[in-house]
Amino acid sequence: MARDLASASLGMVVEHDEPGRAVVSMLVREDMTNGFGITHGGLVFALADTAFAIACNEDERITVAQGADITFLTSTVAGQTLTATAVRRARRGRVGLYDVTVADETGDVVAEMRGRSLTTDRTVAE
Repeated sequence: MARDLASASLGMVVEHDEPGRAVVSMLVREDMTNGFGITHGGLVFALADTAFAIACNEDERITVAQGADITFLTSTVAGQTLTATAVRRARRGRVGLYDVTVADETGDVVAEMRGRSLTTDRTVAE
């Protein structure tokens, strides 16, 4: 996360980080809303994707997203805090499967994402 300039610019905060599990929060700012005055879906996805990335990068090898699907369940607005919790469901060889729940400050689920990861042969030091 220290080198993730995009997530940092969105004000994301890592609340918890352990192999296979991560929790990341973000305060929704006014400039994160769309033309309808609700949180832009791409930014909800960005929060979920960041938690996913932290959860699946467990060692020195770089792990990237192979794909992800998100379902938006309800909208949020500026001033709300969203929290994404990513949990590893399976990891076999170089492939992983992760579920990410995005909830608002009351615990209501805003979105659910399923991410598929691929561990590369590259390391962070390269």
